[in-house]
Amino acid sequence: MRDEINHDSYMTETDEIVFLVEEVPRKLRKLFDASTAKFGLSRTQWRALAYIFRTPGLTQTELAKYLDLERASVGHVIDQLEKAHFVERRSIEGNRRVWNLHLLPKAIELLPSLRLEADTIYTQLLSGISATEFATIKTLLVKMSGNLAD
Repeated sequence: MRDEINHDSYMTETDEIVFLVEEVPRKLRKLFDASTAKFGLSRTQWRALAYIFRTPGLTQTELAKYLDLERASVGHVIDQLEKAHFVERRSIEGNRRVWNLHLLPKAIELLPSLRLEADTIYTQLLSGISATEFATIKTLLVKMSGNLAD
């Protein structure tokens, strides 16, 4: 005879919280995918532009770390952004194998529109959440992240 699973006790309250913590980024990714597509960009390309804006001269290896992607995958993203005239690679003097990444004017002109898109999504995400609740969520997420190894 097969063991019966008690469906009431199998899923715990902790499971429900963890599933919700996973569901939020999934929904955010979906919204960002739709938003960035309006500009002919993928979500990864948008994130790459944001990191390069924040840290001009970033290397492909550093960008790969920020995006949590393999260096070759980031190379493909940069290739696409170069073709679209959003970024350029500049060689580092004395090292022909390492390139710094820089935004081109076309990307800089697009950044305010991308910022508005992101802010619209964030407004939707945080709708009905007070400043106190926001601070609590941030504190809890920082603690949970700190509890896990990277």
